[in-house]
This record gives sequence, structure tokens and C-alpha cells, in this order.
Amino acid sequence: MDPAELAAQERELVLPGFSNDDAWRLGCLLVDLAREQGAAVAIDIRRGGHRLFHHAMAGTTPDNDDWLERKARVVRRFETSSLAVGERFRAKGTTFEASSHLDPALYAAHGGAFPLRVRDTGVVGVAAVSGLPQVEDHALVVRALRRFLA
Repeated sequence: MDPAELAAQERELVLPGFSNDDAWRLGCLLVDLAREQGAAVAIDIRRGGHRLFHHAMAGTTPDNDDWLERKARVVRRFETSSLAVGERFRAKGTTFEASSHLDPALYAAHGGAFPLRVRDTGVVGVAAVSGLPQVEDHALVVRALRRFLA
């Protein structure tokens, strides 16, 4: 995916605030959107270190929860989407796994985790999806955030 497009998404999808109730609404919206497209995904929303929403749809496994954790760690560390981090390494002709010096058992720069950025505050949390190909995981979170902000 184009790094400029990924950066534009992050500039666009800035929240006015993010409460526990907002996490519930965003999580339910993600579940609804996944059901509409017939996707089996696991969804995780966190603010800081606090898990505010988690749902694993039928057809997912504990492996999806592991992917959620690993992708979310990338967002917390780099304060950008997990897909954008992976794309940065690929643009340099390498991979995140080969060049980041981070344990791939703990970090995964694959699409599906997106920073929850609050205006005048910065990144306060992460919305993450696992179960689809990485670009589709990313697109699902972006679509939900756009609808959430509308």
C-alpha cells in the first residue's frame, strides 16, 4: 500500500476524544462491518494498557488474539499503523522481521492495528483486527473509524 495514502489516513482519522463508551461503540461497529462482509475476525480496542473491547467471532482461534497483541505492540511502539510500519521496511528493500531488531514473537508489522489518535493529545490507544489478509484487516479498521467519525 502507498505510504503517502497510509499517512493521509492517519491525519484524517483523528478523534475529538476517546472514552470507554467510544471503545464500545467502535468495537460494535467493527463487529457489524465484519458481519456485513462475512468476515471472521477478532477485534481488540485498548486505551493505554486497558483493554476496553474484545470480541472473537466464530471462525477465529486463539492465534488471532496473538496476532492482535503483536500488531498492537507495533502501534504502541511506533505510534503509526502496523501496516505503515511494515511498508516502511519494505520500501527500504527489507522486512520488519529482518531489520527492526525486535522479537517477531512479540511484534508483527502486518496490517490490522491502527492508532487511536486524539486531537491535541496524540496516540491514546489502538484498534486492532485479525483474521483477514493484512490489507483487508487494515481497511476494515479504517472503514470503521471513518464511519465512527461521520
